[in-house]
Amino acid sequence: HDVWQVAVRIRPLLGHDRAQQVCINATSDQLVTCYDPEKLNPNGQLDYLRENRTREREYDFDHVFGPKSGQEEVYETLAAPLVDVVLQGFNSTIFAYGQTGSGKTHTMLGERSNPGIMGRTLTSLFGRGGGAKYNVSFIELYNEEIRDLLTPGNSSGSGPGLDLREDPLRGPQVAGVTEVPTTTPEAVMQLVHEGNSRRITEGTAANPVSSRSHAVLQVVCEQQGKGGGGAQRGGRGGGRMVKVSKLSLIDLAGSERAANTQNKGQRLVEGAKINRSLLALGNCINAL
Repeated sequence: HDVWQVAVRIRPLLGHDRAQQVCINATSDQLVTCYDPEKLNPNGQLDYLRENRTREREYDFDHVFGPKSGQEEVYETLAAPLVDVVLQGFNSTIFAYGQTGSGKTHTMLGERSNPGIMGRTLTSLFGRGGGAKYNVSFIELYNEEIRDLLTPGNSSGSGPGLDLREDPLRGPQVAGVTEVPTTTPEAVMQLVHEGNSRRITEGTAANPVSSRSHAVLQVVCEQQGKGGGGAQRGGRGGGRMVKVSKLSLIDLAGSERAANTQNKGQRLVEGAKINRSLLALGNCINAL
């Protein structure tokens, strides 16, 4: 498997979109074409009288999903291969990144009747990881503070934040975070829906239901046995090795432009914090 894969999912136009004009197209399953909206006719077709002056751009990605792509297709292409990777003992991460209102929460969480990457990945992981033990945590990063979404009564902006510390055996850990042992994907998704209800969402001019924090669902998988990759504990004195791996599923808050969202006051502060953390993520990815 490649260490990094980048995919693009193009959502269809929605009623609250101010410009009801399509200016991006999935040319192939790996190519996106962007058109200058000022050079398109109202019906979305290229104005051939201005063809020589258009600023058309093409971008290559590992995978491209058009507006008609479904949740199952996205899962099978992106997340399904990572289930084997986690069960082999390697850490894996899937995150949705994009501007506000682009459909990140829909892709990651979905609806109960049509789950997204989270629900489908967990169903496969629990179904194929017989004998493994799972511990689940669900946190958010709100205004540069880490908060536990599995603690009843805790919501964005209430109570002190948690600290990130380095554990010599387990690596970076959130001190004091709730870790819930689970045995079924349904139990995990119930925790996800409960935790997601504690996240703050506010309407902006760009998105009527805008997530104001980054949400991180982590599933730690522990398996008895020998060999494989990933971190291993035990094994001394004839004891069996414990193979430990971690699956992180992340729904990032969307990047924002104050001019587009028309945010003021607390919403403006939140948007600045969101953009700041996304910039730090981008720098980290570039460094890797």
